[in-house]
Amino acid sequence: MKGETTSGGSNPSTPHHAAVEEAIALHAARPGGLMPLLHAIQERLGYVPPQVLPRIADALNITRAEVHGVVTFYHDFRTSPPGRHVVKLCRAEACQSMGGEALAQHAQVRLGTDFHHTSTDGITLEPVYCLGDCACSPAMTIDGRLYGRVTPERFDRLVKSMEKP
Repeated sequence: MKGETTSGGSNPSTPHHAAVEEAIALHAARPGGLMPLLHAIQERLGYVPPQVLPRIADALNITRAEVHGVVTFYHDFRTSPPGRHVVKLCRAEACQSMGGEALAQHAQVRLGTDFHHTSTDGITLEPVYCLGDCACSPAMTIDGRLYGRVTPERFDRLVKSMEKP
């Protein structure tokens, strides 16, 4: 109805409004603009809030289901705010063959959380499927910084350094 707003990004009183509207202005008219638009929102907010999906769909003249499908299909998109730090563990074959599975299990126990969740210490654990550091497997990133040849012991040292104030 006239005068109604969709929840989230279209309501100027929401904290996400500016980021969503800027991304729409930059990318909505581009062919294939959905992915760059979603990346722009996540870059600005740290995640893509589910409540902004209707506004994105309206701006691109696509269904909410299409937007939701893209957000949930690609592992890089988050639908909730990340922790203070984001740890991404490579789950690709080269890293798996060099101890990546044991590292993943160790990381989950050490952080007390599963993939796609955040520990009580504010560390978000995410899987990725190749960091391009296959020669130095297993690999991971912390807040975008790449680390290779990560053992459980090295993982513990890196996590401990994040815990410092």
